[in-house]
Amino acid sequence: MDDYLRLADRIAADIASGRLRPGQRLLPQRTFARRRGIAASTAGRVYGELVRRGLVVGEVGRGTFVRAAPPAPGDGRALTEPPHPGTAAPALVNLELNYPTAAGQSALLTPALTALLGDPAALTATLGPAAATGTPEARAAAARLLAAPGWRPAPAQVLFTGNARQSIAAALASLVRPGGRVGVEPLTYPLVKEIAARLGVTLVPLAADDDGPLPESVAAAHRTAPLSALYLQPTLHNPTSLTTPGPRREALARTVTALGVPVVEDRIWSFLRPGPPLAALAPGLTHVVDGLSKRVAPGLTVGLLAVPGERVPAVAAAIRSGGWSAGGFALAAAVRWIEDGTVDRLVAAKRAEAARRQRLLATRLRGFAVRSDPYACYAWWELPAPWRADTFTATAAAHGIAVTPGPSFAVDPARTPDAVRLGLASAPEPELERALRTLAELAHRGP
Repeated sequence: MDDYLRLADRIAADIASGRLRPGQRLLPQRTFARRRGIAASTAGRVYGELVRRGLVVGEVGRGTFVRAAPPAPGDGRALTEPPHPGTAAPALVNLELNYPTAAGQSALLTPALTALLGDPAALTATLGPAAATGTPEARAAAARLLAAPGWRPAPAQVLFTGNARQSIAAALASLVRPGGRVGVEPLTYPLVKEIAARLGVTLVPLAADDDGPLPESVAAAHRTAPLSALYLQPTLHNPTSLTTPGPRREALARTVTALGVPVVEDRIWSFLRPGPPLAALAPGLTHVVDGLSKRVAPGLTVGLLAVPGERVPAVAAAIRSGGWSAGGFALAAAVRWIEDGTVDRLVAAKRAEAARRQRLLATRLRGFAVRSDPYACYAWWELPAPWRADTFTATAAAHGIAVTPGPSFAVDPARTPDAVRLGLASAPEPELERALRTLAELAHRGP
């Protein structure tokens, strides 16, 4: 293993054990390099690895800080005052995680699993990895699930992975060679940055406005050096909740069609806000990513990919070579949940739950610069001055609340927003309400 990875593992262990606490500032990279007797470039790789793992957050000119730790056992209550020195840190209300649940969810999922477990022949057939192409029943069920106004993939276009992140990785690996360039929104899903680093791919931030990426920015980036693909989230963009309106989608589709640039369209949150995908406007170029982790549950999930017909062999090969195949049992369960209406019932319940939590957010953070959507499971909070993203994240952690700092989403490390993303879906509603109230108090109080 490379030396920088060993050093990153040691720091990660210190964070996991609590020797490094949420909000604690790491040594400056040059000081770290001098004390460890390593090159400054190696220290930079250590800190970069910690950022990719989501353990720390850094801002140019400010330093590198430990992010909020995983939830500790306890009641999860937020505090209105920070803990006194020497006292135990409060249990966290985790607003970084964002997996929506519905009342009675387990009861809804049980019948299909019970039937599958009670059928020895069917169970035996599922106890192994599934092919990237799944089964005919799975392809037909997934095509129905993915269908949206103006667009419905053919079953033969559908492929399966273990989760949506693997679908993103497989699509990009099939499209972009190491050293290639991928255009992305200036704020993007943090794991896409990690995927790009592992694939040896350069992410190129595109200029954007309140309607989403600017088509002229795509063309300009492609002129500078050819783009191998775009990765976009046109529906309920994470973290801003923006849904790109129709006219802008049409302009983007015209641009990518003229340039011949493929698109990986992430629709993992689209079940909360139904509408036509970009794939309806550029079907020959768009690779649609979706999955069941948000619709159903994160622990037993399947990633979905709908790709142009001629791209099926290449993407299937990428899934196999990456080891990203879906589990046979998860795929069989997913087919049953889709066909018996369980997924539809869960989606309806989760839409209602998201709307309720958005109303709570609007009440508790009234007057602040919060961007969201009435049906989104998260919100983007542009912090009031003089708060910075790192100090607010550290202060929230000291009060028992984990939030995701804006720099985690920034593609350009020199342009990091003083904002945080609030995940609204995972915390029980009473804990969410207390956490939002405490965060509002902190924002008013100032650093």
